[in-house]
Amino acid sequence: MAVPILPPGPGCPPLVQGLRFLWRPTAWLESCAHRFGDPFTMRLPVGPPTAIFSHPDAVREIFTVGADALRAGEANAPLGPLLGASSILLLDGVRHAAVRRMMLPPFHGERLLAWGDTIRNVAAGVIDRWSVGRPLRVRDAMQAITFEVILRAVFGLADEQRRRLIQERLERLVAAARSPAFLWPALQRDLGRWSPWGRFVRLRQSIDDILFAEIAARRATGSADRGDVLSLLLAARDEAGGALDDAEVRDQMLTLFLAGHETTATALAWAVHHLVAHPLVLERLRAELAAGPLDTRRLADLAYLGAVVNETLRLTPVLDGVGRLLARPVRVAGWLLPAGAAVAASIYLTHRRPDVWAEPARFDPERFVGLRPSPYAFLPFGGGTRRCVGMAFALYEMKLVLAEIVTRVDLQHAPGHRTGVVRRAITLAPSAGMRVVVTRRAA
Repeated sequence: MAVPILPPGPGCPPLVQGLRFLWRPTAWLESCAHRFGDPFTMRLPVGPPTAIFSHPDAVREIFTVGADALRAGEANAPLGPLLGASSILLLDGVRHAAVRRMMLPPFHGERLLAWGDTIRNVAAGVIDRWSVGRPLRVRDAMQAITFEVILRAVFGLADEQRRRLIQERLERLVAAARSPAFLWPALQRDLGRWSPWGRFVRLRQSIDDILFAEIAARRATGSADRGDVLSLLLAARDEAGGALDDAEVRDQMLTLFLAGHETTATALAWAVHHLVAHPLVLERLRAELAAGPLDTRRLADLAYLGAVVNETLRLTPVLDGVGRLLARPVRVAGWLLPAGAAVAASIYLTHRRPDVWAEPARFDPERFVGLRPSPYAFLPFGGGTRRCVGMAFALYEMKLVLAEIVTRVDLQHAPGHRTGVVRRAITLAPSAGMRVVVTRRAA
């Protein structure tokens, strides 16, 4: 009988591996892959040892093994204090499937298209406030756009005073959540209101108070459909006719907000970086956009814009990988992995395999023109039954915001700035916010 075993990996202490994965995330992944091949095992100070795979065949196996064996919700458990115990990211099995079905409608079809004008107006307003000739941190500028968009789309707060209050509290929550230390249970100790975790706990409670008050007010008025996600979550029913309770609604709202604006802002910053660094790509994109009015329904026909977005997500994915916890021994790519360990599909390494992508380190949107990539070779939003519910919304928003940027301003990298990869909580972001200098384009 075969004995479960983990693939080889670095032998340095978990704390050392954790620090390298924290401070040099992509370089550490590449180093491990070079030394040990595919797969390899990483051991961090938090969580079980993780077998990391990058071959599309192995990715397919990870995404198609049943949820009874590979538990994504349990793997995401460290996010519980931030998102809430009933967040879709922390659910598994039947309950995950039911909640996922209830959350999909707001992000597809006519519901999605209805947000087009809002996204464009928010983007235009932010871009018009950019100072000409002075260094601009693109990451912060993109976050200003995605923050406002997701605030309107998810919360839809009608009361301006309450909207400003929740925005201020959420901005503080986002700032606190950027530290990877908040994913370490050993540091989650409430030592009073002035301790880091104590401040976080009290901030989270103040946000809960506002959200529960808004949920109660909506329920009292019959949960009228205002077009925002909150309205749809309150009205959603599972196959048995059951509704989400207040805590479940709150957790999904926070999940959509925190996952939906931080990741999209980072992806947009990377897209701007690539366009500034590749003027011929920018020129071709502007030519495509200039061929007709930017009607939101025309986006599907803008093949090169879609290719620029996809190539950005391939070369500089926002997440380095997606993990699952093994509830029982599972065989992946010939390896029988032990229960209690974790397995991960490495987005970053899969997207840079030379046997899958020609010249993988080169930014080349042309590779996506007319190509429908395999979901196991191109997986910026994860895959299988755990693929991001907001994927369509994120892609739609990225296209609209990029179109507004490249038609309104010229950008160039700020003198002396070199863009590297840094970890912000669970995301891979451009270093120093990615600084550029803005010039207005002629009308």
